[in-house]
Amino acid sequence: MKNLIFSVVLLMTISVSAQKYFTKTGITEFKASVEAFEPVEAVNKSTTAILNVENGDIAGLLFLKAFHFKVALMQEHFNENYMDSDKYPKATFKGRILDFSFDELTEDGKLLKLDGVLNLRGKDKAISTIAKLTKVGDKIQVTSTFSVEPQDFDIKIPGIVKDKIAKTINVRLNYELIEKK
Repeated sequence: MKNLIFSVVLLMTISVSAQKYFTKTGITEFKASVEAFEPVEAVNKSTTAILNVENGDIAGLLFLKAFHFKVALMQEHFNENYMDSDKYPKATFKGRILDFSFDELTEDGKLLKLDGVLNLRGKDKAISTIAKLTKVGDKIQVTSTFSVEPQDFDIKIPGIVKDKIAKTINVRLNYELIEKK
């Protein structure tokens, strides 16, 4: 019994003391532009992300209404017609950076496989991509790109604008993480 209690306390101590790096100002961008039409793109500069540097687990959260478009009407249509942001206010990502080693990070950066699940509008989509991790001073920079399609999340594109929005949406992440104390 003593060994069981000791083991549980030890596991709790290890998981609580896991070294984590985070940001609340991560940049997430997407582009859904088609040539010859007005650019469909937006930037969110308040993505929250956390990285467990002991095992490579990574998670992110962003609020959809924090995406900013150059054209206000696009932002309104994005939130009301496509994303239904009042009903589904956030997007989340939970995944793992494979073969992650904090000690191997350098200023030159390292390309590693990133696997996880993106949840948007209540729908899950498996994501597998490459992330570049760079350690500069006491910060870790994580950059990555991946693509999704509107139908992955049951987003309906009306026929009148179907040709003005790309069939594949390109997403770019740029997160500067600091140690969580």
